[in-house]
Amino acid sequence: MVEPETCLARQKIAYFSMEIGLSNNIHTYNGGLGILAGDTVKSSADLKVPLVGITLVSKKGHFKQEITSDGKQVEHPDPWEPSEYMQLLSTEVKVQIQNREVSVKPWLYTVKSQTGGGLFLSTFSTLI
Repeated sequence: MVEPETCLARQKIAYFSMEIGLSNNIHTYNGGLGILAGDTVKSSADLKVPLVGITLVSKKGHFKQEITSDGKQVEHPDPWEPSEYMQLLSTEVKVQIQNREVSVKPWLYTVKSQTGGGLFLSTFSTLI
């Protein structure tokens, strides 16, 4: 198992985005913002910028959208399995949210480049 201290030791910049689109198979984005954020992370990796992208992950994905013939948006579930594309790291942080303790664990996805990477943060124990 790769530890964050080893694989991310050279990364000096943290890029936070609510969505990061790194692959069609990783359902952590819906459109424009996610594509732009993903392109930023991938370009940084290509240019060897010491950057790590950080976003949220859910096994339920975002959603697939359909535009009906009368112009209305309809959302459909878009489930996926993070463990098929990422490695769950052993690091865990506990935070208080609305008077309850929530555990946050990172998933590591390595951008297909010389450098760069992404951390996907999970608070769902079903992901672990």
